[in-house]
Amino acid sequence: MSDETSADAGTDTEAEPPPREQLPPRRAWLVVIVAPVILAADLITKQLALSALEGEPPVRVLGGLFYLQIVRNPGAAFGMATGMTWVLTLIALAVVIGIIWVMPKLRSTGWAIGLSLVLAGAIGNLIDRFFRAPGALHGHVVDFLSPFAPNGDVFPVFNVADSSIVCGGALIVLMALLGRDYDGRRTADKK
Repeated sequence: MSDETSADAGTDTEAEPPPREQLPPRRAWLVVIVAPVILAADLITKQLALSALEGEPPVRVLGGLFYLQIVRNPGAAFGMATGMTWVLTLIALAVVIGIIWVMPKLRSTGWAIGLSLVLAGAIGNLIDRFFRAPGALHGHVVDFLSPFAPNGDVFPVFNVADSSIVCGGALIVLMALLGRDYDGRRTADKK
């Protein structure tokens, strides 16, 4: 009888499935919190800048670290693609859709924050592209921060949305370099 018991015990252990990988909790809630806060900051600062700076000469602040001035940007960063506003609008729409598609799978805090920043920045600039002159899909983005010198002489004039996109993109690149994937796993563990 002891032989039967030991034989049955061996069979039972072989039938057990391998332990499942323990994944971190989902992090989509971070996107739902962080992105609206950054988007609100972008929209409010643009409106304040327009109210205070429209038609005014550049204002020197922080000892010349920044100059505040209104620049209406029809292109992308660094003055690129100025004649392709509608293409930039479609690319930004694709980015927003892609981030929304990935949100339910997010389990990495770093990725969630990075994607939140990119999402907020893309939506902030999309709002300008849709609702500012000269018209839908061709609207110019309102930029107002010129570092070190007026008129973007040292560095391009930018806004909160642009900063958000750059910081979010840098965080996503850092996560990738550290081998962290958006679903919470390490890239090496997937192989």
